[in-house]
Amino acid sequence: MKPKTVEKVIKVILWLSGLLTFSILATILIYIISRGLSKINIEFLTQLPRRMGMEGGIYPAILGTFYFTAVTILIAAPIGIATAVYLTEYSRQTIWVKAIRFGNDMLSAVPSIVFGLFGFALFVVKLKPITGGWSILSGALTGVFMILPILIRASEEAIKAVPQEYKEGSLALGASREQTVAHIIIPAAMPGIITGIILGIGRVIGETAAFLLTLGGSVLVPHSIFDPARTLAMHIYLTAMEVGALDVAFGTAAVLIITILILNTITHTVLNRYSRLS
Repeated sequence: MKPKTVEKVIKVILWLSGLLTFSILATILIYIISRGLSKINIEFLTQLPRRMGMEGGIYPAILGTFYFTAVTILIAAPIGIATAVYLTEYSRQTIWVKAIRFGNDMLSAVPSIVFGLFGFALFVVKLKPITGGWSILSGALTGVFMILPILIRASEEAIKAVPQEYKEGSLALGASREQTVAHIIIPAAMPGIITGIILGIGRVIGETAAFLLTLGGSVLVPHSIFDPARTLAMHIYLTAMEVGALDVAFGTAAVLIITILILNTITHTVLNRYSRLS
């Protein structure tokens, strides 16, 4: 075949692959939203569940999702970014550094239910006087272990992508290494770091198995991080599989999908403006 013909065939294959991916996404979104949108109203978003979730609203699940995600990110983000800075700016290729990277890669391959079992044994049982047993804190600490590999890898790659001239110019002007990292490297790598945080949020906000063992799944409104709670994803599973309320499950799924779409849209808008300003 001629080179131009090969190029056209490859373009068609790539275009069809992209179209197939978009079609799958659109099919899922349209099906879920079309089945659940009719269920969404003010009462559904603000009322408490009744009859184990068969009736009523999803307000506790919305609040539990927000608290749980916020606590998880507040704990995981500083640890993940600090680890990435250490691996890229302060470490050498020693056995210790290679062990950290290998362990991080292995941690990302661990099934979520294993994290849940570990979190149940450690945070719910052993550390119950500190975490409160089944609680938002126990679930968040479990979620930290789940998303740390994502945050570390994304932050590390974002820092590596910062041009070396930025660092050299800062050091040449008399800035210390710490000042260069804090004021030059991390701000320049922030779009990639935020992307990693969003990926981490996407994983914990849609996970169910691990948090059934640590969050507790309570239908009550959580008043602190030491109270049990349930996320929207848990509510979908429990209402669909335990009580058979498929209309509530689809309504909750529609709320979850719309929330993720809004979050991603806001994030991309902020990142685009940040990139233009920088």
